[in-house]
Amino acid sequence: MKVLMINQQEVRKLLPMDECMDVMAETLKALARGEAILPLRPVMWLPEKVGALGMMPSYLHNIGMMGLKVVSVFPGNHGTEFDSHIGAVMLFEAQHGQLLAIADASEITAIRTAAVSGVATRLLARDNAATLAILGSGVQAQSHLAAMLVARRLSHIRIWSRNQAHAQLFAERATALYNIPVEATSTVEEAVENVDIICTTTSAQEPILKGNWISEGAHINAVGSSVAFARELDTAAVVKSKLFVDRRESTINEAGDFLFPKQEGSITDDHIRGEIGELLMGRIKGRQSRQDVTLFKSLGLAVEDVAAAHHVYQKAKVAGIGISIELGGHRDGNN
Repeated sequence: MKVLMINQQEVRKLLPMDECMDVMAETLKALARGEAILPLRPVMWLPEKVGALGMMPSYLHNIGMMGLKVVSVFPGNHGTEFDSHIGAVMLFEAQHGQLLAIADASEITAIRTAAVSGVATRLLARDNAATLAILGSGVQAQSHLAAMLVARRLSHIRIWSRNQAHAQLFAERATALYNIPVEATSTVEEAVENVDIICTTTSAQEPILKGNWISEGAHINAVGSSVAFARELDTAAVVKSKLFVDRRESTINEAGDFLFPKQEGSITDDHIRGEIGELLMGRIKGRQSRQDVTLFKSLGLAVEDVAAAHHVYQKAKVAGIGISIELGGHRDGNN
């Protein structure tokens, strides 16, 4: 059995943001149609919660694929030479269970996470949204900038980071790369003042974005926290927002941005307006007025990893990219 190994640089080449957004939209629609198996992810935490090993299995009927992402998550890697998410996505076909590919998980996670936010932004941000604030300056900040530029025509961007040097470097590089004004701000409040779109991509454990700082009509993509014990948004920010999620079951079990306000009695499960897949299918309504504050709470789903890995695998085969290795998987019929 031949298995295709696809590295980080190859994934980046094979999974451009606009294509990934289209793949993610189809995947979320398949999930909304009930064409997926998606267990809640088991996580093994290291002592003091300095890091974790997450295991994310799923099956997608529409492409006949199943897979598993195994990824280490070390928030302390932000600002170092190491990615905060390191691992692999294993892609299996669902007829005989053959392992087809092993792809770098860091790049798939970076691109598909931002791509889903891009899909949500297309659906929920105002049509004329032109200003963006990104909180954080790491990998997800970079990929979210790329996604937001696909989702909307932006004229001005602000970046905030706890490390001001990182924010300034990010702003300089992004300005040169995209030829759009990108400025570093010293506070979150300054970054989000009167902006149309806000992306939170930090490793914060406590809220950094307050509800009274969010302008009327803004859209927020809350991405940084994917665990029950951390959040980036305060309760007021969640309460004032029309909340949409990637998946209800994941949100009510894993999302600190949702669970803290719920535990405080400020919201109930009914605060979730629906899933992005339901919005794509036309089953629910999104933004109702220009004044609405909309919020997409992203947790990241294994079906997104499987779909992205499948897309990369198909393109790699056609382009002759990747390294093919021989593994077990076929047996002589007499054995």
